[in-house]
Amino acid sequence: MPAKPYLLTMLFWLVSVIGATAQGFAGLGTKAEGFEIPRPDVALQFPRDHGSHPDFRIEWWYVTATLTGADGRDYGVQWTLFRSALAPREAPGWQSPQIWMGHAALTSSDQHYVAERLARGGIGQAGVTTAPFAAWIDDWSLAGVGDATLSELSMNAAGPSFSYNLQLMSDGPLVLQGQNGYSEKSDAGQASYYYSQPFYLVQGTLQFPDGPMPVTGQAWLDREWSSQPLSKDQTGWDWFSLSFENGDKMMAFRLRGSSGDFTSGTWISSDGRSSPIPNGTITLEPLKFTDVEGRDIPVRWRLVLPDRSMDIEVHALNSQSWMNTSFPYWEGPVSVEGSHAGRGYLEMTGYSPRP
Repeated sequence: MPAKPYLLTMLFWLVSVIGATAQGFAGLGTKAEGFEIPRPDVALQFPRDHGSHPDFRIEWWYVTATLTGADGRDYGVQWTLFRSALAPREAPGWQSPQIWMGHAALTSSDQHYVAERLARGGIGQAGVTTAPFAAWIDDWSLAGVGDATLSELSMNAAGPSFSYNLQLMSDGPLVLQGQNGYSEKSDAGQASYYYSQPFYLVQGTLQFPDGPMPVTGQAWLDREWSSQPLSKDQTGWDWFSLSFENGDKMMAFRLRGSSGDFTSGTWISSDGRSSPIPNGTITLEPLKFTDVEGRDIPVRWRLVLPDRSMDIEVHALNSQSWMNTSFPYWEGPVSVEGSHAGRGYLEMTGYSPRP
């Protein structure tokens, strides 16, 4: 079969099978027969774990950046590479069971640009290496500069009406989410391996239809892999990565399920020390909904964490930050006010169209 039709056939098969048998958002609650499952007694190892894990069904390399332009306006950027396996093995060339998907977005207060790339594994069109570190799909790349530690990265992507080229340099350590990188997602025991680099400083250029915009700001990288990260009744999540003006940071999420919500997170001190936020100890309350592509999407939130004397409101920079991709979701930059001030990113999945 010619390469391009074969690629399209396999991608169509992946999307249609997941859609038809979906348990959990995008099928992430389906049983992981034959794939490896995260275990709490496994220590993450670097730089090995910066690379791909073909024995696991799903993983991603995910960067979000909150930026300020030379014009004084706020902007947001997203760069994501997903790997999804059709079988729990690796094979050379076109026999590879790996499917790759890239998402890129550029957001301002009044515009939200989105692009998606799809690729087949085994042929060099997409992939990840660790020495030196590089993640790519077509001409989009997230590449290490000088070593394999993720301490310094260059990041670029382009869509029909936008592009960006950014340089990221960390001034803090990697953060292991959950219990030493083992992040539970439900009371039934679903979990992922999960770590972050939330301490990047950023500079570079955004390209809009009307010209370039120099920017500076902060970025946050998330790395996560699993085989069944959701339980079958969990329909979606609300995920926050927030950087406060005092230097502290917080990752928190709510997984929505028919048997109740599951919450978790990590408080990250300015010096890089981290403390888990156990299920039920943080409140994530939607305050305002708006119409987004026929869906009621919460774009203003109240987050309360008594242990940290935190009571904040989180507001979307652009309420229409809809990722109209193969598996659509909302993702965009946010501002924070209240007991703590700052900026960050919000991702929301699993919100269905109104009947």
